[in-house]
Amino acid sequence: MKRLSPESWLVTAGRPEEPGASLNIPIIPASNFALDGDRIYSRESGTAGWESLEEIMGGLEGGDAIAFSSGLAAVTAVFDQLAPNARVVLPDDCYHGVSELARMGVEKGRWELSRLAVDDTAGWVAAARDSDLLWLESPSNPLLTVADLATICAAPRKDGSLLAVDNTFATPLNQRPLELGADISMHSATKFIGGHSDLLGGVLITNRSGLLAGIRKSRTVGGATPGTLEAFLAVRGLRTLAIRLEKAQETAGRLALWLDAHPLVEHVRYPGLVSHPTHLIAASQLDGFGAMISFDVAGGADAADAICRNVKLIRHATSLGSVESTMERRAAVPGQEHLPASLLRLSVGIESFGDLCADLQQAFGIN
Repeated sequence: MKRLSPESWLVTAGRPEEPGASLNIPIIPASNFALDGDRIYSRESGTAGWESLEEIMGGLEGGDAIAFSSGLAAVTAVFDQLAPNARVVLPDDCYHGVSELARMGVEKGRWELSRLAVDDTAGWVAAARDSDLLWLESPSNPLLTVADLATICAAPRKDGSLLAVDNTFATPLNQRPLELGADISMHSATKFIGGHSDLLGGVLITNRSGLLAGIRKSRTVGGATPGTLEAFLAVRGLRTLAIRLEKAQETAGRLALWLDAHPLVEHVRYPGLVSHPTHLIAASQLDGFGAMISFDVAGGADAADAICRNVKLIRHATSLGSVESTMERRAAVPGQEHLPASLLRLSVGIESFGDLCADLQQAFGIN
C-alpha cells in the first residue's frame, strides 16, 4: 500500500489491528499489570493509549514520538538532556512558560541563556556554532514571526548540540521541522492536537535514536507521563485535526484581512498577510498560514480589555487551538508585560466567519 496522506493517516493510524478488536483503543485505567506480559507498570512501560498517540504523531512528523503529561513537561525533558554550563538560545518572542523554565535554570547555574529575534537568521546561524541548545518557535507566540528554519537547520552546528522547534502553532499539517533538519519537534497537545479545551498533554518527536532514549528516560524518571484519559482524548482530537485546521485557518485568513482594514485596529500580525514581515518565508516554508492572529487595537490596554469583556461568541480565555475561538490581552499575563499593551491574541475556531466578524464589531462598540 502506498504511503498515506496526512489526512488519511490521522484517521487510520494507531487503531487496534486484531480481528474483532474495537475500532479505537479503549480507556484502560490501570497503573500496573500482571507480571507475565510486556507491560509491568504504566509509568515505565506505558499504555496502549500512549502508543496510539505516539504512532500517529511520529508518522505525521517522520520520527519517533514520546507523549508527556503537558507541553512544558515535554520541554523540560529536552532541557534535561543538557550538560552543566550549557549555552542555550531562545527566541525573544516565545511561550512564557519556556522563558520561565530557562530563567530558573540560569538562576540555579545550570546553563547560560541568550535571546535572539525570531527573524534574525544570521544571528541564529552564528549561534549554532557554539551553542548547546537552539530552541526555536515558529510561528512565534504571540507575535507570529516565522523563522527561516531551512537556513538555520542547515547551518554548521557545535558537535552534540540540539536544535528543537516548538511546532504547536503550525501543527504537523503545516510544518514538519524534522524534514527541515531539526533534531526535535515539540507540540503542546493541549492546543490544536486535542482541539477541544479538555486535556493537557505534550509530544516530542525526534529521528535520533540516542536522543530518543534519553528523552524517554527523562519522562520515566521524572514521572511526566500522560494520563490514560488524556491520551484517549488527544487521539480522538487528532482524528479531526485536518478538517478543523482547514476550516479555522480559512476563516483566520479572511478575518486577518477584515481586521487589517478595520478603523479601530492599528496593526495585524498574521503570516498570510503580504504585509507581514516574514510572509515570504511563511509562504515558502508552511503548507498553511494557521489559525492564530494577533492584532493591536486603538485606545491602548483599556480599549483592549473592554473588547475582551464585550465579546459574546468568542471566549475571553487563555490557551488556543480549540474548536471555539478564544481571545486574550497577552500583556495582562504575568511575565508578558513586555508585549504591546493593546495586543490581542485571537485563536480562530470553527465558527462562521460572519458570526465572528459580527461579534468583534459589537465588541468594538460598533452596531
